[in-house]
Amino acid sequence: MGFKDWILLVFSIVIIILCLLQGGKSEGASGAITGGGLNVFVKTKERGAEKVLSILTLVCSIVFFLLALVIQIF
Repeated sequence: MGFKDWILLVFSIVIIILCLLQGGKSEGASGAITGGGLNVFVKTKERGAEKVLSILTLVCSIVFFLLALVIQIF
C-alpha cells in the first residue's frame, strides 16, 4: 500500500466514525408502523455538536471524493 492508499484509508475510517457518532434523525421503522412521526416536514435545525458533526462529515466526504478522483487521474 502506497502513501495515497493510506490517506484514503484514514479518511474512510474518519467518515465512518463521524457517521456513527451522529444521532438518528428519524424514529425509524417503529414510527412508520405505529403512525408516529407525523412531524416529517417540520423544520428542525441542528445545533451545537450535531451541527459540527454534520459539517465535519460533509467536509470529509467531499475531500475523500476529490482525493479519490485526483488519485485515479494521476
